[in-house]
Amino acid sequence: MRKYLILFGAIFIFACTEKENPTPKEELTGKYPTEELLYFGDADLPTDNITTYEGVELGRKLFYDKRLSSDKTISCASCHRQELAFTDGRAKSIGVNGAEMPVSAMSLVNLTWNSRLTWDGKSQTLEKQAILPMKNHLEMNQEAEITAQILSETEEYPPLFEKAFGSREITPTQITKALAQFQRTLISNNSNYDKYLRGEYQPTESELRGIELFFTHPDAEQGIRGGNCGDCHLGSLTSGSTIGFEGLHNNGLDNDENLKDGLFAVTQSRFDKGKFRTPSLRNIALTAPYMHDGRFRTLEEVIEHYDNGVKKSQTLSSLITAASNDFITDPNGEVYLALTEQEKKDIIAFLNMLTDDEFITNPAFSRPK
Repeated sequence: MRKYLILFGAIFIFACTEKENPTPKEELTGKYPTEELLYFGDADLPTDNITTYEGVELGRKLFYDKRLSSDKTISCASCHRQELAFTDGRAKSIGVNGAEMPVSAMSLVNLTWNSRLTWDGKSQTLEKQAILPMKNHLEMNQEAEITAQILSETEEYPPLFEKAFGSREITPTQITKALAQFQRTLISNNSNYDKYLRGEYQPTESELRGIELFFTHPDAEQGIRGGNCGDCHLGSLTSGSTIGFEGLHNNGLDNDENLKDGLFAVTQSRFDKGKFRTPSLRNIALTAPYMHDGRFRTLEEVIEHYDNGVKKSQTLSSLITAASNDFITDPNGEVYLALTEQEKKDIIAFLNMLTDDEFITNPAFSRPK
């Protein structure tokens, strides 16, 4: 719990948009999370990278610095734009020299509570994840050692690293630690859904039905109708890869013949073919196109996929195959959720409740001046 409080002492300051001048480091001691953050649950925080004001500010500067890429055209923020909930609006992100990535840019939101941080589940800490895009030849294409040398030769960075880590020496480890500290402050907790959980917002009838459908597993035999969304997108975080849950699933995008690697690329287990991280749905209305390859342009297309577009394969998640609002007697064993048109609209009404305008405009997350 002590680690939890230390982190949120810093986050409480940075997430507050009313204060133009953040509280100095020495005044952070003793701060603790407010009630509206506690429903996210405990976080598993590193003991060797405690969040500090100086560390977060350094990480924010690095996040927006294009000198981290080999051709000096790409920063972390190039693929993670604040106004798009830290995505880039592309089906496939673009890296150095106009190279196209094989996957879309995932939203950076509430990462403190995530146990898997890449589509294929390779990274399990923000510190480890931060190094991947820097050295990836399609993304930033620059080894962290080279980046450290470049930053060491500037006037502004050595003093900033000294304030954050006690030394003017710049190392790859310190770079990734600073980036991780900044990303841990990217908390979205002021959407209408959050306000509803705190008793500050009264949802419409459609939104209330959408909440119920989202978190209900359908059972045709019992007459229980549901959208089955919450089986993978868990709790108030609406994220699959939360602490204690791996959250990687094959959600029926392709049949066996066309399955992409996903987690298989990490484990080499045939049982993991086609499994990808289940992302948070926070600010989902802002993060189109959807899925790891950006194949769906709208939320309506996403709902239609789960309703009647799921493709069978050997690793298709049982959380999907076991869910339907109707008695399916299809001889081919196809998967149908069988939602009504109104139910689809209600679920989308709830998804729109997850938009947090404060998150996408918070100056503490924007490019430093």
